[in-house]
Amino acid sequence: MTTVYERRAAPPVAPAPRRSPAGAVLALLWAGAAAVVGLWWQGTATVVGTAGWLTGAGRIAGLLCGYACAVLVALMARVPLLERRIGSDRVARWHAMAGRYTVCLLLAHIVLILAGYAAQDHASVVHEAVTVVLDYPDMLKATAGTVILFAVGITSARAVRRRTSHEFWYYTHLLTYAAVFLAFFHQLTLGNEFHGRTAATAAWYALYLGAAALVLWFRVLAPVRLNRRHRMRVESVHKESPGVYSVVVRGHRLDELGARPGQFFRWRFLSEGMGWTSTPYSLSAPPRPDLLRITVKALGDHSAAVPLLRPGTRVWAEGPYGSMTADRRTSHRTLLIGAGVGITPLRALFETLPGEVTLLYRARTAHDLALGGELEAIARWRGARVLYALNGPDGERPGITVESLRAAVWDLAGHDVYICGPHAFARDLYEVLRAAGVPDRRIHHESFEL
Repeated sequence: MTTVYERRAAPPVAPAPRRSPAGAVLALLWAGAAAVVGLWWQGTATVVGTAGWLTGAGRIAGLLCGYACAVLVALMARVPLLERRIGSDRVARWHAMAGRYTVCLLLAHIVLILAGYAAQDHASVVHEAVTVVLDYPDMLKATAGTVILFAVGITSARAVRRRTSHEFWYYTHLLTYAAVFLAFFHQLTLGNEFHGRTAATAAWYALYLGAAALVLWFRVLAPVRLNRRHRMRVESVHKESPGVYSVVVRGHRLDELGARPGQFFRWRFLSEGMGWTSTPYSLSAPPRPDLLRITVKALGDHSAAVPLLRPGTRVWAEGPYGSMTADRRTSHRTLLIGAGVGITPLRALFETLPGEVTLLYRARTAHDLALGGELEAIARWRGARVLYALNGPDGERPGITVESLRAAVWDLAGHDVYICGPHAFARDLYEVLRAAGVPDRRIHHESFEL
């Protein structure tokens, strides 16, 4: 497949690095949380006694939980501004953090409200719980939503995720939409902050409808439009190394996707046993007007079935996503470090990044060097370097240390460094690079393991 993606022109000049909007987005989210607390403050005249303080704290927790639910849904929408400028992995971490906040706030809301009501009525918490669920308007729906949110929270815990399939986690996670819908109505029905306050009610509706609109547009309508327009199908499948295969996808006017080296799509192959799973795979070559290529290692049921794909199989794709592109560069010197199948986005960057580029490839043996021939060819015509870190004859893994990196790469601290590989590899390498004096702003990494 080398000749299909061969380039003879010099790498393009990358645009000046764009500043990430992450700080502005986080500031906006925290400002929204402050506004929610202000909503309670304006709607509460006085707080009297233990019951009043417990109930007040419960209402604040409930309002913040409702706000966090809307944020949670918005972060699931795969908004291009967030996915491409901030990075999918960072957005995923924000989503996970918002999920933890939501569950904790929900638990605090339930406990504090019931304790406050019980203190006010001089009754037991159990009695108040039964009364609230059965007698208060919209509380049966809210209770169902609460159960679903707790279930989603449990299945999202790292210990549980390791023991369940990706498909089970994914489809359970989608129930978040149902939980938020069921819990929404009791907020307006029972929330004192909204009674007789048209502006506050309208703002709350706008918050939720805005989050729903983002999901509808970016997760439903935009993918439908993309796939109807570009009509992608599998062109061919090629073995690159043991257990690693490249899939070439052909489509119409693929240049209009705006995909860039270093980015990825979420792929769904509409063949038997694979159509229910959407999996992120990076582009392993610069995109062409009619062809895209991904390279996949057989690590699970979905990826293990990739070699069995037949030419002509329909492909459903969403994207492009990811911010690990040339836009992150701050220097004219770049070091790319990949491990295993993490070489795939780096291979595309290796061909297209301008300036002085060095690639360090970590693999077990020479037989495991996927796309090695292409990397050598690219290095020759652009005058770049490819370095390898392979296991020794006895299987001993070579260490990537501060000293070895400084010996291999002159002025290491002056390089931008792109990392792609297993989470543990990237984490350890980040610490080594920081110890070697590479500024945090020059270390670029994106992970799917979230």
